[in-house]
Amino acid sequence: MRSKFVLRQSMLLLLTATIWGVAFVAQSVGMEYIGPFTFNAVRNAIGALVLIPCIGFLRRIRTEEEKRKPADKQEKKTLVAGGVSCGVLLFIASNLQQVGIQYTTVGKAGFITAMYIVIVPLLGIFLGKKAGARVWCAVVITVVGLYMLCVTDGGFSLQKGDLFVLICAIAFSVHILVVDYFAPKVDGVKMSCIQFFVCALLSGICMLLFESPNVIQILQAWVPVLYAGVLSCGVAYTLQIVGQKGMNPTVASLILSLESVVSVIAGWMILKQELSGRELLGCGLMFAAIILVQLPEKKGDSRQF
Repeated sequence: MRSKFVLRQSMLLLLTATIWGVAFVAQSVGMEYIGPFTFNAVRNAIGALVLIPCIGFLRRIRTEEEKRKPADKQEKKTLVAGGVSCGVLLFIASNLQQVGIQYTTVGKAGFITAMYIVIVPLLGIFLGKKAGARVWCAVVITVVGLYMLCVTDGGFSLQKGDLFVLICAIAFSVHILVVDYFAPKVDGVKMSCIQFFVCALLSGICMLLFESPNVIQILQAWVPVLYAGVLSCGVAYTLQIVGQKGMNPTVASLILSLESVVSVIAGWMILKQELSGRELLGCGLMFAAIILVQLPEKKGDSRQF
């Protein structure tokens, strides 16, 4: 039973990674028409609205026993806390990513974002979980890969877009750990809906402060906005919350990191973007670190990532 459960959760997370990988293309194309805050305000509002009928449908098909169960005030508080926490982190991460995509390629953005596969177990140290020598080795390999992928001008500084996406990866890492904490305690679909409303609200405020939203431009970007809103937000982020329930957060982050591979393939097929040999080697090193950090630990040490 456990193996079937893990397989099901893994497939949900794999579908999430696929949707997110293609979403890098949608995000890149959307930037041709509207600003990053406008894009994220609209996409998250759409994602939240898509989930409202889903919540109503799920409420209808509850069993009689579930319907008779009294409302738990503590559970509601936990649900709101989880939704708001995830929403704030999603706002930070998605807008940093959206700004960064304006200054880098889809493939590079995808691979840099995948650094959360190393960041997640590192942050786990503060939660009382040891990181072995292999994790630190993976960090070194990732840094080398990141340098080869992003620092192409012979200097020692990241390009502006790469730096934004790197910080975004840190925010997404915290988001994964927060989802891991709240997902087993609350309704995943409801928490996802709350996080989208929070992210849409915060993005909308920034949109009004820093951008000049135009309805015509938003309508011109309807294809990437709808994809990002319905699939990337409404479907994929909800699948992440549901799929992470009961899964080791580092294993979940490995599966989700496959979005980087999908983003490179999507960028090549749809946008005709190419990477140089140096950049491809950097991608290879980073992916090797992703695999290395996921190799099974020695038996008997369940605290290690």
